[in-house]
Amino acid sequence: MRRVQCNGARLCLRDVTEADVAALHAVYGDPAATRFMPFGALTPDQVGALVKEALEAAEEEPRRLYVFAVEDVDHHEVIGVARLHIEADLPHSAEIGLGLRPDQWGRGMGTDLIRLLLSFGFKQLGLHRVWGARSPDNLPAQLAMLTAGMVEEGRIRHHLPTPDGWRDSIVHSALEDEWTDR
Repeated sequence: MRRVQCNGARLCLRDVTEADVAALHAVYGDPAATRFMPFGALTPDQVGALVKEALEAAEEEPRRLYVFAVEDVDHHEVIGVARLHIEADLPHSAEIGLGLRPDQWGRGMGTDLIRLLLSFGFKQLGLHRVWGARSPDNLPAQLAMLTAGMVEEGRIRHHLPTPDGWRDSIVHSALEDEWTDR
């Protein structure tokens, strides 16, 4: 397996490891951080299972799933998680998702993280389209996606089941020929 690392000015993305479970639980186990995700807060064992799946996916050829620990480059600590999933039947397209610890919110980290994911997808993987879906109520995600250069495409009604019922999703995308590395 080729280990992946992608460096930005404030953030670094690297493949998750088993040692990251506790740090990732600070995101996936926090009800505020998972508020707009299609699941509630996870237990440490559930986060461990996600990391195990990510490690197994990293061994596959071709690799279609990248799960990254998001590190703050100044403090070298894991502050979030990001994923990029290449669609099997559309290998030119990938979906992104991300989560940050609540103490990192409001600092532009989400925008920086999306820019790093776009850069990785377009420059290193040669993708043509990268997209993500957010809750209509997640206005910080909307701002981060738009600021990072993604375009709002529209709404998918009753897209995801959540603990509170069906949730619509707002889809954003970036295309390789429109995207600029900002």
